[in-house]
Amino acid sequence: MIAITVPELLRNIRGPIVPEPYRDPEHRHAWSTWRRRHQYRARKCHQAWHAYADTT
Repeated sequence: MIAITVPELLRNIRGPIVPEPYRDPEHRHAWSTWRRRHQYRARKCHQAWHAYADTT
């Protein structure tokens, strides 16, 4: 996974202080994990595509 971003960190810190209507801590954690994993996979695919494109 990639490192946590500043906006995401602020969202996770601000959540308990100013809770959103239907998002509990477990939801925020699961969303954060999914998002970081998705960004990691997207970055790997992007790098692989550019490595392939540079060889052709």
